[in-house]
Amino acid sequence: MIDLFSTDYGLMSLGVIVFTLLMAAFFLRMFVHKMNNNE
Repeated sequence: MIDLFSTDYGLMSLGVIVFTLLMAAFFLRMFVHKMNNNE
């Protein structure tokens, strides 16, 4: 776990994980919003 925060590749991985989670949340919200508008 220390490697994740102390190394450059660990921070890069952490950034990718956070970016992926944010993107997933954004798309989920967008799809739910579009589905609710169609009805």
